[in-house]
Amino acid sequence: MPADATPTATTAPATLDWGRTRYADALRAQEDLVARRIAGEVGDTLVFTEHEPVFTVGLRAGASTHLVWSADRLAREGVDVVPTNRGGDITYHGPGQIVGYPVVSLAPHKDLHAYLRFLEQVLINALASLGLPAAARRDGLTGIWIGPRKIAALGVAVRRWVTYHGFALNVSPDLAHFGGIVPCGIAATEGTVTSLRAELGRDVPLAAVKTVLAREFSTLLPEFLSAGRPV
Repeated sequence: MPADATPTATTAPATLDWGRTRYADALRAQEDLVARRIAGEVGDTLVFTEHEPVFTVGLRAGASTHLVWSADRLAREGVDVVPTNRGGDITYHGPGQIVGYPVVSLAPHKDLHAYLRFLEQVLINALASLGLPAAARRDGLTGIWIGPRKIAALGVAVRRWVTYHGFALNVSPDLAHFGGIVPCGIAATEGTVTSLRAELGRDVPLAAVKTVLAREFSTLLPEFLSAGRPV
């Protein structure tokens, strides 16, 4: 199906799991998948991965100034710093965090703002199913929050109306690593970072979280694309 074709309400996206990856390798793989989606060689796809520890610096002005750790500290902690072409500020990726990269044609619904609201709803629904019904949007700030605590970050890019980058959900990462940055440019007085494990007081298998995320994504995507409005 060409990338600009309109999926029907029954179109089901594929799900891929790349396992543990380095950020630069995953970005190259995403770009290849985007090119194949534009060419109509593949359909809409949701990719899951966990990254080796890395701070990624988005396109927002001043993002690099929100790096706190020195080069020596970064080396000791084994955390890379990589510029990226998604929107947003600086964020952390690492083991225990599920990163979702949807490669989706928005040709039926060319509204990037509405697409972000769609991704937020996927996360909100998934977290409710996992025992966190209080997860919600927060006025004026990106991501998904539980009160003042941020549990998921979003940052997307689009090429010829095919999306890439996506979301990062903290399941059981090393939260101390977030101390190396001002996460997404949000000062400590505005909020902190949390995880599924911290909120529930127990571990949740990553495979179980991916299953719930894939289910919510697959359920909401056809409606989003066919209805032409945020879900």
